[in-house]
Amino acid sequence: MTKIHPTAIIDPTARIGDAVEIGPYCVIGADVEIGAGTVLMNHVTVLGPTTMGRNNTVFPLAVLGADPQDRKYRGEKSRLVVGDGNQFREHVTIHRGTANGGGSTTIGDRNLVMVGAHIAHDCHLGHQIQLANHVMLAGHVRIEDGATISGGTGVHHFVTIGTLSFVGGLARISRDVPPFMTVEGNPAEVRSPNRTGMERRGFDESHIEAIRECYRRLFVENGGPMADRMRSLRDEFPDVPAVAKLCDALAARAEGVHGRSLEVLRQDKKRTLQLQPLHISEEHQKAPHEA
Repeated sequence: MTKIHPTAIIDPTARIGDAVEIGPYCVIGADVEIGAGTVLMNHVTVLGPTTMGRNNTVFPLAVLGADPQDRKYRGEKSRLVVGDGNQFREHVTIHRGTANGGGSTTIGDRNLVMVGAHIAHDCHLGHQIQLANHVMLAGHVRIEDGATISGGTGVHHFVTIGTLSFVGGLARISRDVPPFMTVEGNPAEVRSPNRTGMERRGFDESHIEAIRECYRRLFVENGGPMADRMRSLRDEFPDVPAVAKLCDALAARAEGVHGRSLEVLRQDKKRTLQLQPLHISEEHQKAPHEA
């Protein structure tokens, strides 16, 4: 049975599924769809166009589906699409996409987004991801399945965070994070394989050892050109998909811009940003000693 608190404000065009709970003082905008079993606690705002799947939980003061924070945004119709079984904790903000980035921001299934995290326009998150408190994702970021990003981390636009990678707290991520690796620091560097994450996801021990060998030969030793080392690892571990995925990600990073593979897809040059002339008042043009 759907439960809607009498103080909630819901646009008549919103579509509310079965067994949804909408708490006090929530605001649901136009062109919003909320799937069955989803719970919105008090003071949640969902703006459209947004589609939410089933069994999501949204904690107080979260804002989902707001306009992008992008000066190139012209008010074009864009979307936020959320899957099933996600938890969005207090003060989380997620913005819709832009025409410049494909028109949508997408969140997969069973993700945990902790207090105060921000997911900007045109980001794409997979499944079973954890974003800790106050993680900041710039626009056009892609996060692959099973990744964990620790608290206070800032992620540069167009960065890819690889499958089952682990990002240490307060890191500055300005280039792609390789899958199955742990990175830390400012700027972040690869520190170790994410053995714990792979064990928790049931990877075979031989595959974990193969990734450890990749870490040693790709990030610790200096055994010649990276391309040659990756070719050798592919030949040595042809039956370990994780090795192929790691090498593919590193190759894409090398071919990208500033270590970001998605940067080659950037469309900014096709849409010129028009700013108004900057007028400085006569008072503010005075030298400090004249003021």
